[in-house]
Amino acid sequence: MPALCRNCLSYFETPTSLRLRCRECGSPRVLVHPELFDLSTAHMDCDAFYASVEKRDNPELRDKPVIIGGGKRGVVSTACYIARLKGVRSAMPMFQALKLCPEAEVVKPRMDSYVEASRAIRAMMDELTPKIEPLSLDEAFLDLSGTQRLHGRPPAVMLARLVKRMDEELGLSGSIGLSHNKFLAKVASDMDKPRGYSVIGKAETPAFLAGKPIRMIWGVGPAFQISLEKAGLRTFDDLLRWERADLTARFGSMGDRLWHLARGQDYRRITANASVKSISKETTFFDDISDVELLDGHMWRLAEQVSDRAKAKNMAGKVVTLKLKRADFTALSRRVSLRDATQMADKIYRTARDLFDAVPDHKPYRLIGVGISDLIPEGGADLTGDLLDPEAIKRGRAERAADEIRARFGKDAIMKGRSLR
Repeated sequence: MPALCRNCLSYFETPTSLRLRCRECGSPRVLVHPELFDLSTAHMDCDAFYASVEKRDNPELRDKPVIIGGGKRGVVSTACYIARLKGVRSAMPMFQALKLCPEAEVVKPRMDSYVEASRAIRAMMDELTPKIEPLSLDEAFLDLSGTQRLHGRPPAVMLARLVKRMDEELGLSGSIGLSHNKFLAKVASDMDKPRGYSVIGKAETPAFLAGKPIRMIWGVGPAFQISLEKAGLRTFDDLLRWERADLTARFGSMGDRLWHLARGQDYRRITANASVKSISKETTFFDDISDVELLDGHMWRLAEQVSDRAKAKNMAGKVVTLKLKRADFTALSRRVSLRDATQMADKIYRTARDLFDAVPDHKPYRLIGVGISDLIPEGGADLTGDLLDPEAIKRGRAERAADEIRARFGKDAIMKGRSLR
């Protein structure tokens, strides 16, 4: 039975599937799986990334519950695992989060620091394989097929080495999911967070999926989940009872995808530098929302996520789009072309908020989305100023200058004043 020590990275064969201590270093962090050295599709997800960067940069926060967000936007961007144990979740109104965890330290996001950390992690990934598909600043798919000859070690070992280096060199942790396709690799990376390493082999896939809830599928949000439940679909077993044609007729292309996923099939390839036409994020509320301040908070969080993905892909957008869906399912879409493309969360948010303010007769909304399109490489982004915001060009120049200084002299060579608070 193939075994891997996540502590010293030694790997060996063991006659049992039970967890044993490492033969070399005695560590109990031994991963054992029959297909461990045969799999090469992985998903790496950093653990509470924003909060982890804040705790790394400010040791006083290390053992405290930390919430990223706050301010008038009033929505949690993310939270550390200590706060999550109290029930704090992303997109939760700040007042609710502080009721659950009143002792939490609330920290405003520092996107430049998160981007810097993300690029350092990406550089480590690039040493493993050219086939990297980033999903955001803190997660990516990796295809390590054919790399064993290059590295002299199986992909499973190199992935363990990646998260070990992240911990030792960057002070950040991540969780690995290893499987035979993208769907199951992402599922696996969520199974044992934080600092997890989970494997789902091909032979065990049917048994693994049996009885699991459909909501574990990435992309099945609350609204679609309600539609599935109305059709009596709650688990993978329920999906297996439907014919492919019936699922497709009921749910369109997503129905066809569900038919395949119910059988553990996902034929999507990991595509590096894939052509992307737009970047967007949206959220559907469990209860319709009319509170403008709360909606404003969601706009900020969505703008952050769009910015996050744009920076991870080294792209910027010339068009900002706001999507709204009212309680009566009436859909509204507003878009505006910018003078310069942007990847800045602040610019995306302010533009989306202007579009929102221009919508007449605000009624309760059940969905809100923010996006950018007409994408270009980031080198052509945020080049000139805005006559209505004379400080915008100064902020952009300062951020780019700071990035160049840190690139030459290290991450602590220059920092914003707010990072000292």
